Amino acid sequence: MADLWQALPPTFQDTLWLLALLAPTFIVGGMVCKGYRPFGLIGALLWRYRWTNLVFILLIAVSVGIGVGLIAQERGLRKGSARAAEKFDLIVAAPGSEITMLFASVYLRPSDVPLLDATRFQNVASNPRVDMAAPIAFGDSYAGAPVVGTTAEFISHLAGNLVEGRLFQTSTEAVAGAAVSLPLGSQFSPDHGVGDGAEHGAHDGHVNTIVGRMPPTGSPWDKAILVPVEGVWEVHGLPNGHPPHASDRLGPPFDPEFFPGTPAVLVRAQELWSNYALRSEFTRDDMMAFFPGAVLAQLHSVMGDIRQVMSVMAVLTQVLVTAGVLTGLIVLTRLFSRRLALLRALGAPRRFVFSVVWGYAATLIATGSLAGLMVGWVAVGQISRIVSQRTDILVNAQLGWAELHLVAGFVSLTVVLALLPAFLAMSRNVLADLRA
Repeated sequence: MADLWQALPPTFQDTLWLLALLAPTFIVGGMVCKGYRPFGLIGALLWRYRWTNLVFILLIAVSVGIGVGLIAQERGLRKGSARAAEKFDLIVAAPGSEITMLFASVYLRPSDVPLLDATRFQNVASNPRVDMAAPIAFGDSYAGAPVVGTTAEFISHLAGNLVEGRLFQTSTEAVAGAAVSLPLGSQFSPDHGVGDGAEHGAHDGHVNTIVGRMPPTGSPWDKAILVPVEGVWEVHGLPNGHPPHASDRLGPPFDPEFFPGTPAVLVRAQELWSNYALRSEFTRDDMMAFFPGAVLAQLHSVMGDIRQVMSVMAVLTQVLVTAGVLTGLIVLTRLFSRRLALLRALGAPRRFVFSVVWGYAATLIATGSLAGLMVGWVAVGQISRIVSQRTDILVNAQLGWAELHLVAGFVSLTVVLALLPAFLAMSRNVLADLRA
């Protein structure tokens, strides 16, 4: 049976789960309303107490919207962070924290990390299985945008063809990310450091010119300015990786004698399987090599725990709202208890009163839940926009099957519990209600 279930298409599995979660609603509804048509009276009650009903619907909608929004947003952030790191096959750096280096070299978060010296860089670059060894030198910025030193080959690997201009050809030229506001031809002098601690004017006299622009990558590199790594070294008064007679050269090969060091190296192997051999070879006492995707998977496992916590919070929120709604429904039935008592006095069966109250409650619950999906959809879009702006990672969260399952489970549980106020309304003393 398990093998048969696994053989079904995922969409079909999700649809079956959705129907299974909604089944209690249909079963209870069929049993309660069998033989009766209480819909006209239910509509009259909804209209008569429309403002009170609207409050209950909004309460349910906000609860459902928060629940589905939390789950969808976490999934969107996880996918966005993975997409931002997919171009970084293997990172080699000096020994330290893989997580720190991941945030520094992939997500461009300011970090104080040791440098990989010339000997170790040469070991990496000269390996026959290495197709590209691009240094990544960070630490400067301009107007809040990180200024990163690397090679033209790295830019082509990261973003493909430029949407404007060309790649840099001298150490004073630069390529802007898609979200950098500087137009082509703009000139700037980088600041030393990033963020509030940046030293403005520390590199006055060193002017870079924007000559190209990358297409959007959906990563923090969209807000970065990429310059030749030689330019970064020169700005800091260091050798530029090439001997004096070739000081105007850009990119590899670098001369170990004039190589001042780099915080990280992006390594791309000639074949995919070679990455694993390179990671083993470059993981030793004087350097470390790691897959950003593997480190990110570890972080996502932590986020998975957070997802469970968020799911529990969403469920608890809905349980509290369910309790509040049921309590409110019991109070609401008292508002029209005289009308129900009049129906009983005119000969309406007790089951008809039961079906009216339950149908009224089920309508509020279903309407609020559908409105909650709309609230969640709008909230997810707005929160994704804010998260993207704050993290520089393109987050495109959307509602999916998990959210539909959550809402379906909430509806079924609540409409089943709504049998309680219906039972209490049916059991009330008719004479007492008529005298009230």
